[in-house]
Amino acid sequence: METLEGTELCFPQLFNTSCRKPMRPHFESMLIYILLSSISLLTVTLNLLVIISISHFRQLQTPTNLLLLSLAVSDFFVGLLMLFQIMLIDGCWFFDGCWFLGDLMCTLYQYLAYIITSASVGTMVLISIDRYVAICDPLHYSTKVTHKRVQFCLSLCWICSVIFQSMILKDILKQPGRYNSCFGECINFVTYIAGITDVIFSFIVPVNVIVVLYMRVFVVAVSQARAMRSHIAAVTLQFSVKVTAKKSELKAARTLGVVVVVFLICLCPYYCVVLTGQDNLLNASSAASVICLFYFNSCLNPVIYAFFYPWFRKSINFIVSLKILQPNSCEANML
Repeated sequence: METLEGTELCFPQLFNTSCRKPMRPHFESMLIYILLSSISLLTVTLNLLVIISISHFRQLQTPTNLLLLSLAVSDFFVGLLMLFQIMLIDGCWFFDGCWFLGDLMCTLYQYLAYIITSASVGTMVLISIDRYVAICDPLHYSTKVTHKRVQFCLSLCWICSVIFQSMILKDILKQPGRYNSCFGECINFVTYIAGITDVIFSFIVPVNVIVVLYMRVFVVAVSQARAMRSHIAAVTLQFSVKVTAKKSELKAARTLGVVVVVFLICLCPYYCVVLTGQDNLLNASSAASVICLFYFNSCLNPVIYAFFYPWFRKSINFIVSLKILQPNSCEANML
């Protein structure tokens, strides 16, 4: 039922109280849905491969990989949430502006999304701490970073995410839909103070920790590579060692640069909107790209953190070829 030029009602039977749904060209809508479906499926698939690999093969169950497992779990659920709203909702909510599952489901969706993304950011901080200890204090790494300590930190990360987001979203948790102005709206609103608090503890603090630790790791890694190059070059194989050292320095710079830059690119726009107090507009189509970019980071995480490891490519081969179903496949050599 068309009500105004270029718009229609989300609920035509509720003429006076229904939200209006912006009309889009059919080609544009199909392109958006195909793009989002592809991103969500890729996010689910890549992170599921990481989860299966680390969970199944015992050789991969190191403290560092447990952190990657936690990151993959959080990103896997982000992909599922995206797939849920694309497949089960009539259109994509933050593009079409209509939510058809009621206020309770809207609140639950937002609550889970906040917890998952918060846990993902927290896990990235733990990964940066793990890499810092491994590079800057390698002699004591095995005693400082143990399975039990990593499991405890990950559990604490998820528990704190639940508690923190419960405090941030306490208003809509008490009364779902209290800020909605019409039927079919799923507004992503928090108070200004809660929004600032979320920005500080979910973005500013983690980003500063990650950047500082990775910069320190980069400096130490480069200095170690140069020291090794100088020491060995003084003995023999000067030319070949110099080339190898340069490659290692470039690889370290590239990997750490990708980690930090991609993280900032994906999360900065969203938190900049929140910081300016415009988070109540994030359900509008004008802010859809900001949310998509925020979620797209979950698709990139397994690429950044896992595809740089040779064991991941080897484990994918085991999974795709169904060798993982063979007896004692969990004992296979992945390194």
